[in-house]
Amino acid sequence: MFQPKTVPSLSSLALVTNRIAKGRATLSWPVYLTFSLAALLTPALWNGYALTFYDTGGYVDAVLRMELVPGRSLFYGLFLWLGSLGWQSFWGPVLVQSLCTLWLIRLLLRCHGLPSGAQALACFSAGLACLTGVSWYTSQLMPDILVPLMVLSLWLLAMHWPRIGWMERTGLAAIALLGLLSHMSCLALALGLIAVILAARILGRRWTPAVCIMPPLAVVLASLLLMPLLHLALTGQGGYTPGGPTFLFGRLVQDGIAQRWLAEHCPAPDIKLCELRHRLPATADDFLWNGGSPFQDLGGWRGSSEPELKHLTRAAVTAYPGMTLWTTLRSTAQQMVKVATGDALYESHSDTRGIIHKFLPGIAPPFFEARQQHGQVTQELFDRLNLIHIPVALISVLGLLPIVLWSWRNDRRDLAALALFVFFALLGNAFICGALSNPHDRYQSRLVWLAPLVVGMVLAASWKKLDRVHSPDRIG
Repeated sequence: MFQPKTVPSLSSLALVTNRIAKGRATLSWPVYLTFSLAALLTPALWNGYALTFYDTGGYVDAVLRMELVPGRSLFYGLFLWLGSLGWQSFWGPVLVQSLCTLWLIRLLLRCHGLPSGAQALACFSAGLACLTGVSWYTSQLMPDILVPLMVLSLWLLAMHWPRIGWMERTGLAAIALLGLLSHMSCLALALGLIAVILAARILGRRWTPAVCIMPPLAVVLASLLLMPLLHLALTGQGGYTPGGPTFLFGRLVQDGIAQRWLAEHCPAPDIKLCELRHRLPATADDFLWNGGSPFQDLGGWRGSSEPELKHLTRAAVTAYPGMTLWTTLRSTAQQMVKVATGDALYESHSDTRGIIHKFLPGIAPPFFEARQQHGQVTQELFDRLNLIHIPVALISVLGLLPIVLWSWRNDRRDLAALALFVFFALLGNAFICGALSNPHDRYQSRLVWLAPLVVGMVLAASWKKLDRVHSPDRIG
């Protein structure tokens, strides 16, 4: 008797197709993840080792001495020690920094309802690595990359708390806490962002009802409490990472405010700088780092200069409030547009070289074999890169506020809020680093890549919307 062949049902075909697709996705994740990781580590891979900076040796030195070093966080030094498995290899810290960056980008895409699979992550990481300077920070032994990661972590904790699991919440809190403990400017920026989140909670109840102020606030408060307590436990010295008032006085020197006060008030009792005022340099960098600066005559970073500089800063700001306000606004504006990649990476970092040569014999051979130590990381290299990086950064920053309006009108209020949050983060960072220290490209370029990231997310949302409108309905 004739038996007709069994025809597979549509549901069976759909099941097989889904299994094949899942299998391919499982196999593709390692490939795309490796590609994404390589994109963020391209400078280190080309260099032959992790990149270093002037300050890198100071973070190492803080751990070796186990004491508080002005402007050099003990906690980032401990991160370098842990990440390098006890000073075995500096590939570990840059690998961790790159993985954390990739994870936060993926989590950000997912929480905003955008494609967040392996291919999407690869596209975003490659685009950011080519068009911005992010890879030069993930590949560098500096806490600079932790500043934008802290910004993204606070955003996700505040705006997407219900959408993330406990493991993700813990990871976000850990990354944010590491950033807050690793740099005082990061902590100052976080305090400002908490005010922004609180304002969003109070003023934007109608369009941001899910704002959770407590999780990011708890992380910031924890850092404020933990830093002095851990410093006391580890070094016997309580308090925060020292050095902040000295950087601020350096900015007053650069703007001529300090010179004016000294010229009008000297001689003054107990002001040693009066005798040295004719030797004050024209820039903050020369005042802080030049061996012949009057700052060194006062004892330098490890001397007793801080009380006098604090007093002079208060006196100068009080005496010339208008001049102080004008130079503050000017320095903030200058910092907003100083976004070039590679600030001072091409220079010889003698302190770091000396510390690694003397105290880290296991790391010294690959470190000294790297291109950076042979003068192959050059200003010309960054001049070529900045032909792309600078215009992309500035155009993206200028586009943030129009993106707020476009996203609002297209019912993407989540992206509108993100664009506004990133804009405030960039503005706050420019004030903290430009006005309270002095403008440098490194300070702003370390997190300006968040603006192109937001632009990319808006483009992805637009493409997704158009694809949904024009694609025909599918069965199954």
